[in-house]
Amino acid sequence: MSNFDITDLDGKVLKTFLTILEESSVSKAADRLGVTQSAVSHTLGKLRVVLGDPLFVRSGQGLTPTERAVALQEPMQRVLDGIKALTDARPFDPNAEALHFQIAANDLQRELIFPQLLREARSEGLRLRLDFVPSGVPDAAILRSDRCQLMLTPMPPDGPDIFQKRLMQSEMRIYYDARHRAPPSTWDAYCQADHVQVRFADGRSAQVVLRGVDQSQIKAPVLTLPHFNAIPAFIQGSDLISTDTALMALGPLAGLDNAPVPFHCEPVAIYIVWHERSNADPAHRWLRQRIERLAQQFAHGI
Repeated sequence: MSNFDITDLDGKVLKTFLTILEESSVSKAADRLGVTQSAVSHTLGKLRVVLGDPLFVRSGQGLTPTERAVALQEPMQRVLDGIKALTDARPFDPNAEALHFQIAANDLQRELIFPQLLREARSEGLRLRLDFVPSGVPDAAILRSDRCQLMLTPMPPDGPDIFQKRLMQSEMRIYYDARHRAPPSTWDAYCQADHVQVRFADGRSAQVVLRGVDQSQIKAPVLTLPHFNAIPAFIQGSDLISTDTALMALGPLAGLDNAPVPFHCEPVAIYIVWHERSNADPAHRWLRQRIERLAQQFAHGI
């Protein structure tokens, strides 16, 4: 303890602890942080000394946090957020900073917005780095833990510390292969058709966006897939159909025919979502403005 300087508990140390806690693995934490396993192990060793607790114990192939480690998660995140807030009023020049963001988005939102955003940034000489994780049916915890700094989703999580803004709105469409079938023209025909659906890692279906529709009458899907990008390969050359937003015609489902759904269904909105810690950050605000501008361009194109 006498050899440890308390000022060594800087933001990098706190971030390392929180990442180990989320990943339950030194090696996974090192990969996510972009450092060596030995660097993470060394930081963890320092924390164990100053806090007087093992913090993590090995369990099977991973690490299990001690009660002390679990209790430290929220206080350490608050301290890290406080350190970050010190930079919110800094002069911001996107050409002078290395910009790095973790973003939660599914296939549509990722491929609709960010290829163009990254091309523009690179043409301007900006040092922009983007890391993506799938959002599925999102939980606010991924934002609170700083696992990502931004989320694009039609199903925004709620919370007093969560900000959201609607980017665009889209009607629902039926996607199919016109060489092999016509689109269902009635509710009954739609219900009896063979459907393809996306089911996320947590088991929930992407069809939760079909609001105001009695889905109990729709025949169970003959095929479930983990990603929207996989849909065309199965629909092409078959009589299968998929029900997704009109925006999909600009992204993952661009190669398929599409038609209106033969029933009333509320339009689906896409939201940009972020945690309060990022609200005043000038770099984060710059990214949100870029996303909003591109989203409006695409919204006018559907």
